[in-house]
Amino acid sequence: MLDQRIKFRHLTCFLEVARQRSVVKAADTLAITQPAVSKTIRELEEHLDARLFDRSKRGVTLTDFGKVFLRYAGASVTALRQGVDSISQVRMQGGLSINLGVLPTVAASVMPNAIRRFKSLSPDTTVKVVTGPNMMLMGQLRVGELDLVVGRLAEPDQMSGLSFIHLYSEHISLVARPGHPLLTDENPDITRIREFTVLVPPKQAIIHPTVDKMLIAHGIGALPDRIETVSTSFGRAFTRETDAIWIISNGAVASDIAEGHLVELPIDTSDTFGPVGLTTRIDSPISPPVEMLINAVREEATQHHTTHSSSET
Repeated sequence: MLDQRIKFRHLTCFLEVARQRSVVKAADTLAITQPAVSKTIRELEEHLDARLFDRSKRGVTLTDFGKVFLRYAGASVTALRQGVDSISQVRMQGGLSINLGVLPTVAASVMPNAIRRFKSLSPDTTVKVVTGPNMMLMGQLRVGELDLVVGRLAEPDQMSGLSFIHLYSEHISLVARPGHPLLTDENPDITRIREFTVLVPPKQAIIHPTVDKMLIAHGIGALPDRIETVSTSFGRAFTRETDAIWIISNGAVASDIAEGHLVELPIDTSDTFGPVGLTTRIDSPISPPVEMLINAVREEATQHHTTHSSSET
């Protein structure tokens, strides 16, 4: 029987601590004090008679009990939010909404046409697009704040309770402005990027480990002049106006390269290919509008990359 002492505040607090992996950060997000968060988690653990988190100086991590409870707590909060949303939608005369998470590196390639395709089929559905680092988006998906995430496949430890649908694979590109000094050499030495400002993804970015491995494989140590950013708008503007080198997923700059605003350095990065796709929760049924959006994204991804492959041959 459900313990009547478990309240909604216990679930939201648990989910936020699990998402942030920090009591301090969870308190900031929930706008309550750190002692209040600790007390709420302690009450929940007492009600369940199980320890949900392991505490250490580096933060908190879910125990095995916590991982099991996370799946069902997330589903419960999602179901309640969907129930509240359904009342709002009835009051709005049936208007539906989808919360979509998109990595910044994917937002510029496939998603504009995919959403345009979806809106032609369901014009009354509001699509709320959220961009940010992969870890943040996965956390929001897990607790029911997002219905779907489009981006690179997350690390295995982040995929518990989630399902991934592969769309295509893309590589990492090194791009610069037209006329960049490195472009005077048909086969530029990649180690020469140390002579310039280099824009790289921060540690929380999904492609950060791949970029690090690529640089190490080519004998490049720490970059002396680097800027860490996930902002494609900043990266695009800064690279076009300076001699900076931008290391970014190809999908984020494919149109810039095609239009001649940026140039991809002729450096082999074939070992950086990674899967891009759709991530959903296993424990939550996919609604018809979300299914329609998934189909639109899949169709657009197929068409986009078929066209792109044909133009390269």
